[in-house]
Amino acid sequence: MAEILWQPSPEQVATANVTRFAAMVREHHGVDADTYAMLHRWSIEDRSAFWSAIWDYGEVVGDRGDGPVLVDGDRMPGAKWFPGARLNFAENLLRRRDDTPAILFRGEDRVRYALSFRRLHDMVAVVAQALCEAGVTRGDRVAGYMPNLPETVVAMLATTSIGAIWSSASPDFGVQGVVDRFGQIEPKVLFSADGYFYAGKRFDSMGRLGSIAAEVPSIERMVVVPYTMTSPDVSAVARAVTLDEFVTGLAPVEIEFERLPFDHPLYIMYSSGTTGAPKCIVHGAGGTLLQHIKELALHSNVGRGKRLLYFTTCGWMMWNWQVSALACEATLALYDGSPFHPDGNALFDYVDEEGINAFGTSAKYIDAVRKAELVPAKTHDLSTLEAILSTGSPLVPESFDFVYESIKEDVCLSSISGGTDIISCFVVGNPAAPVRRGEIQCLGLGLDVHAFDDEGRSVVGEKGELVCTSAFPSMPVGFWNDPDGRKYHDAYFARFDNVWCHGDYVEITEHGGVIIHGRSDAVLNPGGVRIGTAEVYRQVEQLEEVVEALVIGQQWEGDVRVVLFVILRDGRALDEVLESKIRSHIRANATPRHVPARIVQVTDIPRTRSGKITELAVRDVVHGREVKNKEALSNPEALDQFAHCPELDT
Repeated sequence: MAEILWQPSPEQVATANVTRFAAMVREHHGVDADTYAMLHRWSIEDRSAFWSAIWDYGEVVGDRGDGPVLVDGDRMPGAKWFPGARLNFAENLLRRRDDTPAILFRGEDRVRYALSFRRLHDMVAVVAQALCEAGVTRGDRVAGYMPNLPETVVAMLATTSIGAIWSSASPDFGVQGVVDRFGQIEPKVLFSADGYFYAGKRFDSMGRLGSIAAEVPSIERMVVVPYTMTSPDVSAVARAVTLDEFVTGLAPVEIEFERLPFDHPLYIMYSSGTTGAPKCIVHGAGGTLLQHIKELALHSNVGRGKRLLYFTTCGWMMWNWQVSALACEATLALYDGSPFHPDGNALFDYVDEEGINAFGTSAKYIDAVRKAELVPAKTHDLSTLEAILSTGSPLVPESFDFVYESIKEDVCLSSISGGTDIISCFVVGNPAAPVRRGEIQCLGLGLDVHAFDDEGRSVVGEKGELVCTSAFPSMPVGFWNDPDGRKYHDAYFARFDNVWCHGDYVEITEHGGVIIHGRSDAVLNPGGVRIGTAEVYRQVEQLEEVVEALVIGQQWEGDVRVVLFVILRDGRALDEVLESKIRSHIRANATPRHVPARIVQVTDIPRTRSGKITELAVRDVVHGREVKNKEALSNPEALDQFAHCPELDT
């Protein structure tokens, strides 16, 4: 059994939101929920009662309706949640109206400001009126090509307050990447900043807007938000106005929130697009709201009086996730730019200076802090920090050690995993439970998650496909431009009938924890033995000589051989001694099957715009196959060195 690295105190357990929720369930539903396992079992055995309890706990604003909570609950897809309900997503995020900070913002070391809950409401009210005057109505799409600014949150809330649908991309996307996404959904209005800052440099967005306007003719109005300039000149961009011009003559009023059905489209998200045009995934307002309230309040202990900072961009689902903290009446702390500018202390400084309680980031960031030899536990106070959340890729056991040894000893380290597909998580944290080395703490409440073997049998203590065997509210409403639902069905339900197959290769432990071994489609298969890529990364990234690695399976002589690509520290070269060290370390700590047949030094590794390495793109290049959508990559030029590797010819 994995070593326990952190145990909540009796007081922390007693005051945790999940403990309060269990007490509410006991009182109102007569359910014995003394342990998390018991609470989870009830949440999947009586899904109607559970999700109704989440509605009550979250004090959702809206009309639940008199009918059943769940109709056709045995169908996936096809289940209908709260079919009689009427609600508005933005109304639930804007119900607080006082002078407490709703949003804190830092744009590297250039810009910082805050918005109160009252000021946030007033800004949304004005922009919502302007959208209506621009002809935006229920079901229209509004897009954001924006940095992680408070104005991005304002634009999203204004859009959803009137029943329109929001979709966003980060400003580091090139023109084609934007067109590939927004061209499919045909937005009527596009919000963009004039530019953004990264690593101390200013990057212009204005030059791209004209091309975007030409390529996406549905855009009737471009709204440019001043960020890097005081008064950007928009005269050269067709149909563009500044934000001030867009709202000229309008004053704050009470927002007339459009209350809509539970599954009314709220967000359009995008698959990574590395294997073709990005899929447009449509998420409903009610399911997103309930799932986010559950994960933020119960699994992350976020609520009134708490402050959440999640390092993300507007092209990653964690942006949508973190914004829902406003529905918990918490303060949202935004950061845009490089987390290592002016140095690696930037986010830890933010935590200290603003009293952040929950800090979320990626596993790669934690590893980068370790590789930079930073020790925040010695350089920062971090006394307000109660939870560190990590996602984006598996958090290796050594990173668990680093967090507790070098960042903070008394903190709930919640590795979490889910995806854009469900705009939330399948496996999550629990502030009232211990943290075990290398494991995600638990399965999400209300989600009947299993690991399936190849025959579709649920296994424990063995690796398998992550599946969910019962419908849940945050399943997509569907895919955009998929009238018969075939694309949606094939994406998740083709492998196992009436079962959501997520595409992660996982192991559920005896005590209910979860280990992610990588993506199923990137699993290595030498000699017919399935190996998760995360198992290799865990070993390689322990070596100080290695900055980062990528591993693939190469078809070779009728079998598959493991090929490892490594980025080394400056001044290091891959020689026989280092190759031998890498192989010996992997063999000693994994198995001979994990040992790479070839090791190749590279200078860069391709990744998606949300920072995830792209094994599939590299595998295609190595095998001479076309990478269908290089615009989905933040650094497509990195693929070139993988196309010509003489080491892979023998």
